[in-house]
Amino acid sequence: MRQQTRKKMISKSGHIQVLSTLRLLQRLTIGVALTLPLACFAAETAAEFDWGQLGADEQRLLSPLRDRWNELPAERKQRLRKGAARWAAMAPEERRRTRQRLKRWRQLTSEQRKRVRQRYKRFRQLSPEQQREIRRRHKWFKSLPPERRRLLRDRWQNMSPEERQRFRQKRRQGRRPLTDEQRRRLQAHRRDASPAQRKHPREQQRKRQTTPAP
Repeated sequence: MRQQTRKKMISKSGHIQVLSTLRLLQRLTIGVALTLPLACFAAETAAEFDWGQLGADEQRLLSPLRDRWNELPAERKQRLRKGAARWAAMAPEERRRTRQRLKRWRQLTSEQRKRVRQRYKRFRQLSPEQQREIRRRHKWFKSLPPERRRLLRDRWQNMSPEERQRFRQKRRQGRRPLTDEQRRRLQAHRRDASPAQRKHPREQQRKRQTTPAP
């Protein structure tokens, strides 16, 4: 009786081991089935980004990286290819401005580049409306005469952090965003105004408001 019970226990134990082995093999099979396509895709992606797989225009634009291209991470290769595609689609004037920005960037120190990256990161965290407003102000600033821009830069750099904060708050409280129609009228006025009027538009506006009507 004991011998029969022992045989049953051994048989049951062996059955359990067989089931466990089958489950393990099943997991391994599923894992291989999932992993192999991913591995093949990664290999195909790496091969696609190899130097010999690039187009003639891409190789010409990325020629400074030719000797070490195949050793670069795939993510960086993809970014560089996207940059090359954007460059190929640029107009001549846009390329000229891009070269100027790249030249200024190379002239910056490591600390200056760090600050630029931090400012760009803060800009990306703004809402779309805030980003549009900053772009609009930047475009307006670039449209000013060089001497006017220099004076504004000097004034800003000579401000203390507290003065800059008060200046920002005053602008946010005292200025409402212009409508499209108001912006068009203002641009038309600046085109038709004299140099003195373009330099001090607010002063001219105050004079018109305080001058009594005939």
